[in-house]
Amino acid sequence: MNSVVSHKFTARMQLSALLLAGTMLTGPVFAQEAAPPQTVPTVPVPTPEAVPTASTIKSIAVTGNQRLETQTILFYLRLRVGQEYDRATLDQALKDLASTELFKDYQITDDAGALTIQVVENPVINRVILEGNKRLKEDKIRPEIKLAPRQIFTRSKVRADVARIIELYKRQGRFAATVDPKMVQLDQNRVDVVFEITEGPKSKVRQINIIGNEKFSDGDLKDEMATRTTGGLLSFLSSNTTYDPDRLAYDQQKLRLFYLQNGYADFRVISAVAELTSNKQDFIITYVVEEGERYKFGDVKIESSLRDFKPEQMQKLLPMKTGDWYDAKQVEDTVESLSETAGLFGYAFADINPEFHRNPEDRTMDITFNVGESPRTYVERIDVNGNTLTQDKVIRREFRLNEGDAFNSFALKRTENRINSLGYFQENLEIERKEGSTPDRIILDTNVEEKPTGELSLSAGFSSIESFLVQASVRQRNFRGMGQQLQASVNYSSYSKSIELGFTEPYLFDRNISIGGSVYRRDLNSFNFINNDRQTTFEQTTTGFQMNVGVPLTEFMSAFGRYSLNFDDVTLDKSVYYFGDECDPLIAGRYLCDAIGKRTTSLIGFTLAYDDRDNRIRPTRGQSFTLSQDFAGLGGDVKYLRTRATASKHRSLGGRFILNAYLEGGYIYPLEDQPDPFTDAVRLTDRFQLGEPDLRGFDIRGVGPRVIRYTGVDLTDPANPVLDLTTDRGQLIDDALGGKAYYKGRLELDIPLGAGAKEMGLRPSIFVDVGSVFSVVKPELTTLANFTDPSDGLTKYLCRNSAEGTSQFATQGTDSNGNPTGLYNQCPTGYSALAPFEERFYGNSWKPRVSIGAGVNWNSPFGPFRIDFAYALRKEEGDDTKRFSFNVGTQF
Repeated sequence: MNSVVSHKFTARMQLSALLLAGTMLTGPVFAQEAAPPQTVPTVPVPTPEAVPTASTIKSIAVTGNQRLETQTILFYLRLRVGQEYDRATLDQALKDLASTELFKDYQITDDAGALTIQVVENPVINRVILEGNKRLKEDKIRPEIKLAPRQIFTRSKVRADVARIIELYKRQGRFAATVDPKMVQLDQNRVDVVFEITEGPKSKVRQINIIGNEKFSDGDLKDEMATRTTGGLLSFLSSNTTYDPDRLAYDQQKLRLFYLQNGYADFRVISAVAELTSNKQDFIITYVVEEGERYKFGDVKIESSLRDFKPEQMQKLLPMKTGDWYDAKQVEDTVESLSETAGLFGYAFADINPEFHRNPEDRTMDITFNVGESPRTYVERIDVNGNTLTQDKVIRREFRLNEGDAFNSFALKRTENRINSLGYFQENLEIERKEGSTPDRIILDTNVEEKPTGELSLSAGFSSIESFLVQASVRQRNFRGMGQQLQASVNYSSYSKSIELGFTEPYLFDRNISIGGSVYRRDLNSFNFINNDRQTTFEQTTTGFQMNVGVPLTEFMSAFGRYSLNFDDVTLDKSVYYFGDECDPLIAGRYLCDAIGKRTTSLIGFTLAYDDRDNRIRPTRGQSFTLSQDFAGLGGDVKYLRTRATASKHRSLGGRFILNAYLEGGYIYPLEDQPDPFTDAVRLTDRFQLGEPDLRGFDIRGVGPRVIRYTGVDLTDPANPVLDLTTDRGQLIDDALGGKAYYKGRLELDIPLGAGAKEMGLRPSIFVDVGSVFSVVKPELTTLANFTDPSDGLTKYLCRNSAEGTSQFATQGTDSNGNPTGLYNQCPTGYSALAPFEERFYGNSWKPRVSIGAGVNWNSPFGPFRIDFAYALRKEEGDDTKRFSFNVGTQF
């Protein structure tokens, strides 16, 4: 009598199971609907009469297998010829076949101990296809899924891959994503597996609720969080409106830190729940908090087991005092400060343990900083790893600790700063401290990650100063891995053009001496504005080279020496500013005529620099000071001594507010005699200029000595001409002369914004600018007296013949009827008429110009952008103000 034990799954049932699995795995993140109960197929089993108790297996045959060997299938079963079996044994054999997930149909036929295992193998995967994934590309999904071509298809692998894909979308903030797996049957028992993905929108944070806060408003607490809600003015530019479970945990820590910084030592977050809305597109986050009582510092003291660490001396350095509001961040900073201080004495692994004693009665917190005993440590070894291009010595020469030296935390921090300042490796590199072979030995492990140091930059933009501008540069900051710098740059704008090649060796012959040089060509067009149209005045072409050398004097102070040789050629447009073959002072002005010509400048100079800022690009603390002098006169045609000094101070005011103060000044002392009473010994092209962008609120070269030419003259009565000084400034010729002395200062406060603005790269600031440029000889000016005919005392036009270089006063003009007009503007044939005008000299004053304003730096998607609004609070007559300026560029 034959009996059959079977367990069948048709292809249609298997596809339904896959669809059911996809539905179950794409539910909400926090609340899943209960899956309907699955129907377990009925398994026919032999009756007790069909399978006698303690029957013996006579033979075992396997049929239907195509890819799997018979012995492989028998290996999965616990059936052997000669073995006694019963109903439970055959049930277990079916379970063993099911657990392999290799078969979509299987059964056991028993013919009086002759067992036949009939199987239908699962198909082989031909392809795995992803459909509908637009936001998450295939190269992000495929490494996460396990199904692959030529593998055997199994339902568990499909379910696992569906879960992995959904998890990937959850990490992207798309909690409404669904994955529908489908199977396409092919010939030769092959299938294509298709994952149909519906990505859905990003799940945003619609609302944040806070329950239990009484001391601080919801707005104050939300400002501390990284998560932002949708609906804000700039929320569409921030990714922090997307729900992120990790960010939720981070925000809880931020809340706790905020309360602990404000004295609430018992604060706790009772619960933080994120609920997904019914449409699976938004989250509502609810925090339940318990603020507790506010504490003050009680007794604060230091106990030390270290011999050199005197508690009575360290006590004076503690930032907190009894009676101050408790601040956990201040305690944390104190522990770090004490640890660094212990490191100065050579204790690399000093154990600083703050012991807290809470007094609920008077709500005070007593703190004892216990400095545990530890051995003085010495540097056993310095390891440098990860530098594949940069030579080992380039990194090691920045170390301020050597093997065998006593450990010093200040020297270690300084080493980290110096390596970070190289710019060759990952940002914020930290040197790891490891225990050495003995407790008093330390290993400094420096793991660097190199980044590209070659730069090819092409940029274009528009500036309120220079109009259209373009820049191209190539620079290698770590040439040949030796720390050398090689650069070439080209700049072009309507204001200036330049090309420069330079090379710097920071360690000459492996000594801490830098040497470098550059060759350059610079073309500068000076200009003024007439009726808002820019008119080029003089053009200056400079060709030259510079050599420089630098040596450190102390850890923070350096000295630099330099020599440069420049060949300058200053010209004016002859068709505009010349009369005959000479510069025309009536058109160009005597001050411009004095500037033209060719000259050689041989200049030698030095700079003393002190700099302990934490970041030279955007410092948050520290100060810098430079003093430089340049002597022109070592040969050449120009002789002067130029002195400059700069200083800056940077300080964090807390809450990410950074106060920056800058001060700068200079003076040029001429070393040659003044040519005449109206000509300064320092040429126009060598003087200091001041205005935008150094002094905001004023136009470019808008501050300091200048000559303004007024052309509005009423000649109704030629004997008594009337000069109009009310003409709009934009219609006048305005030439800045510069000065031999200048100073400028700036006080600027960087204002922190929320996480969304910070993510956008917005850095606003408010500022006060002050400065002046002065000390120049008053030039000889053209006045109405130059247009007065001495023969009759009348003011007249000048008639000039450029070809012959002669001039004469005009005669009285007539109208179309031959009647006199009263104006003396009639010139002979071949002569041109020059209307009377008067020049006025302004601005030669040391008195400060002051402006206030606000600006924003924005690292926009199309490049850096800076915009400033400034208002001049104090100015002198003749100064040219400007309230708005901007600069924008892009990389391509």
